[in-house]
This record gives sequence, C-alpha cells and structure tokens, in this order.
Amino acid sequence: MKHHQRSTSSPSGRGASGQLRIIGGQWRGRKLRFCEVDGLRPTGDRIRETLFNWLAPMIHGARCLDLFAGSGALGLEALSRGAASATLIERHPKALASLEENCALLGASGAQTISADAISWLEQAQPAQPYDVVFLDPPFATSLLQPCLTLLQRPGLLSSGAHLYTETDRQQPAPVTPPHFELVREKNAGNVCYRLYRSFENIT
Repeated sequence: MKHHQRSTSSPSGRGASGQLRIIGGQWRGRKLRFCEVDGLRPTGDRIRETLFNWLAPMIHGARCLDLFAGSGALGLEALSRGAASATLIERHPKALASLEENCALLGASGAQTISADAISWLEQAQPAQPYDVVFLDPPFATSLLQPCLTLLQRPGLLSSGAHLYTETDRQQPAPVTPPHFELVREKNAGNVCYRLYRSFENIT
C-alpha cells in the first residue's frame, strides 16, 4: 500500500524507517526496512493475507503491476508467492531507493522498479506482455484511482482474465471499472475497503 496514511516521516524530511514483513511464500517471515515518506506504509498483514488467499489460484506465474508500489508490500509478496514478474512503479526517490535495496536484498530477479508517476507511465506504457494482476492502492486523499482504471483500458496492458485489486476509503463509492470486469471479492478492514475484480472477456 502506500501513501494514504497520515505522515509519520521525521521532521527533518529525511523520512523515518519502517518495517515490512513478507507473510507467505519463499520469503515468508523476511523483514525489510522501508523509508516512511509522506506517510508511506505497507498494506496490513491481515489484508494482504486475505488478498493473496483470493489470488492463490492465479498468482503462480502471473505478471504483476503495482502502480503505487511504495514499500513494495504487494509486489514483493506476489513474487514471494510465485509470480513470474512484478513491475513496481514509484515516484518518490527515497521510497524507490528503499524498494530497490529490498529487491536486491531478496534477490528478486522478477522485480522491475521504475521511477515514474503512475498516470504518466500508464499513458505511455507498452509492455512486452500484458499484465495478469494489477494492484491499485493510490493515496486516499487523491483522485488517482479512477483515471488509472480508465487508462488500463489501453490495448496491450491487461491480459484476458486479468485481475484488478483496489483499496479505497470505505466511505468512498466503488470505482468505475473498465468494461468486461466484474467484482468478485469485497471486504472492509477498519477504514479500508478492498476489492478484487476479474475480466470475463478478452480485452487485449
């Protein structure tokens, strides 16, 4: 997850250090440090456990995209559980540096970190292969989720049967997903509503 929690960064602006734990797969139990910039913090263990139980039948060998990578909690968890690759988009330099360090520490050969704004990246992205799973957890106080979902309709970005995961404030209405997507899972945890959508047609 990423930037939607209240900031816990240090007054100096350098950013405090937080800790992330991988909860399943080959790196289960590994603890990683990350830079807490602009309130960045990972998706909680309970939510991640539920999400990856939902994704268990399709995560092995999947090509994943995490558009607001932050600490890497979702993308690295996916790789730990057998995803073939994870493209991690992060615009904050300090967060990206921590993310790259953690990928190196884990030997996460399937990870690709990219310094970019999610919207700008989606407008230009031309992946060699479409993505099977996309994680969308933008800052709650922004309106970034809907334009990202719209841009994901660009040809070549999503595979047939792709899954989209979103996190929003539970008080917010559900986002409008691309055509041919259906809501398959939905759950609340605290002030968070998290949802999993699935494509039921070939949209590539």
